[in-house]
Amino acid sequence: MTYKAAVKRFLGELPLTAEVYWQIRQSGKPLNRSFSLRHAEKELPEWRAAVGASLKQPAWRKNGSTRQKVLLFAELHYWIEHAVLLGMALAGLGHSVSLAYLPYPNWRSPINRFDLRRHNAYGQSVLDQAAPYLQTVSLLNLHSTASLPDEMAATIQAISQRDVQYTLQVEEVDLHGDLYRLRLERNTQAAQAALAWIKEQKPDVIVTPNGSILEMGAIYQVARYLGIPVVTYEFGEQRGRIWLAQNAEVMRQETDDLWAARKHSPLSEQQWEQVRSLFTSRQRADLWENFARRWQGLPNQGGEQARSDLGLDDRPVILLAANVIGDSLTLGRQVFSPNMTEWLQRTVGYFTGRSDAQLVVRIHPGERYTQGPSVADVVRQVLPQQSDNIHLVAADDPVNTYDLLEIADLGLVYTTTVGLEMAMSGVPVIIAGQTHYRGKGFSLDPTSWDSYFALLDQPAQRLSKEQVDLAWDYAYRFFFEYPHPFPWHLLGVWDELKQWPLSRVLSGEGQAAFGNTFRYLLGEPIQWDSQKEWQ
Repeated sequence: MTYKAAVKRFLGELPLTAEVYWQIRQSGKPLNRSFSLRHAEKELPEWRAAVGASLKQPAWRKNGSTRQKVLLFAELHYWIEHAVLLGMALAGLGHSVSLAYLPYPNWRSPINRFDLRRHNAYGQSVLDQAAPYLQTVSLLNLHSTASLPDEMAATIQAISQRDVQYTLQVEEVDLHGDLYRLRLERNTQAAQAALAWIKEQKPDVIVTPNGSILEMGAIYQVARYLGIPVVTYEFGEQRGRIWLAQNAEVMRQETDDLWAARKHSPLSEQQWEQVRSLFTSRQRADLWENFARRWQGLPNQGGEQARSDLGLDDRPVILLAANVIGDSLTLGRQVFSPNMTEWLQRTVGYFTGRSDAQLVVRIHPGERYTQGPSVADVVRQVLPQQSDNIHLVAADDPVNTYDLLEIADLGLVYTTTVGLEMAMSGVPVIIAGQTHYRGKGFSLDPTSWDSYFALLDQPAQRLSKEQVDLAWDYAYRFFFEYPHPFPWHLLGVWDELKQWPLSRVLSGEGQAAFGNTFRYLLGEPIQWDSQKEWQ
């Protein structure tokens, strides 16, 4: 330990030293950009004015909402700033809102307590400016020595393991490693502080981003343990939309209620055109309307071109579309395989003995932007020598996945959305993980290794027209009805505020556009069966 580190460690334990030092040296400014709330600080005067003006009007009471005592939780500077805006909006609608937060600059690295307390002092100085409409509390300031109940402690351990998987993009976790110990310590401290605070304050509803990982997952689990309604939210690739889950983890994308309510409502021609246009844009690697992601690196060239490029012959083609290892949409999604890696290994091993078929393993293009192990490494461990019936398409290979889909006779997926698009193309698809479109009537859904391999042993049968239509119907529901209208995406929020300032969102116009979403955020049951909702 260096002299400077030793001094910081010593000073970090002395009352007020860090706070006074921050006030003298930083003069109200952040230590660095890793924990800066400058956007919220700039906007807060305008937000306070908008909330004050809204509360002078009785219009917000006309939306049918009961006044709620709300606890918001956020961590990391970008989530905190977004939560301040959300909290002020809820306050402007007449609710009593508290924002609990943690001032860590990141979730991966330890930080000495002296610097952490300086981040904390800075954060509180900014967030205090939201008063009197938004009450803020740093969980760092709440100390609880009470041990977590055994059930909660076990849950926090599981979340901490998932944090390591998510951070390193791995599926095997070293429970003695530094990262796991760090995540376990922070998650435990957050859960202890939140448990004590929530028991005392008794909020009506708790709202947190994500709810599956990091301290956000810990707070979600505390709410579930205490039986307090909790809503989790996240943002996908669509601007102007938000994902919500009530008493559930939003990243599990549970669509059963939506599908039960909407699957018997025929799509209009306009709706058909929307989903067809979106599917075409994905094939062509185009951006589409409010979607901000390209799904492929190059436009489709045609199935026969892909067949030629990969040296495929006339034997049946089985397309395995992989997720990124450790991706948040794969963690905790096991059905019969302990994880995606074992499913990959056993599947590739199976096809080494199937000379009558050709397996094409398409590595997710997203691997180009990750640091974790590659699916290619997993496949090569099972297949040390080249096999003429097993082909590996790397993340950066100039191959469009939709060209592979065009020549596929059978699809294999863990949770990737490509499986849904296989069904939309008439390709039978076997789903190995727990994904949102599993069990919706157009996929093959084994629940054991025996049933999985039994399906692989059978000749693949193209989907019926009814099943294909069902897949298209579901795709529309998932892409256009599952996300709710919302004015401020996490990415781009400061630009979107120009179109939808808080005052406009709190107006009659804003509530006509987003009022239902704000009510759903506070736990009011989602009206999936309301035809008006989707017009």
